[in-house]
Amino acid sequence: MWRWAVEEWLGLNVVVDLNRCQGYAQCAFLAPEVFTMHGEESLLYHPVVPDGQLEQVRRAAVACPVQAIVMGEEAGAGAR
Repeated sequence: MWRWAVEEWLGLNVVVDLNRCQGYAQCAFLAPEVFTMHGEESLLYHPVVPDGQLEQVRRAAVACPVQAIVMGEEAGAGAR
């Protein structure tokens, strides 16, 4: 529980594997302040989760049908 509080304070990273993303837009529906569709197939996103959006981004990551969203330490390590 303490770990999530630290992530919220420091800012959580999120990365989308755009090669894996198929444009289902579940993330844009669940966390529109972080993920937006540009046209019908291109996804734009903010790599640092804004304050108050952590739970919405977690739900978006879980809802992604192709599991293209990576959060936390995994997003900061090899994903850049």
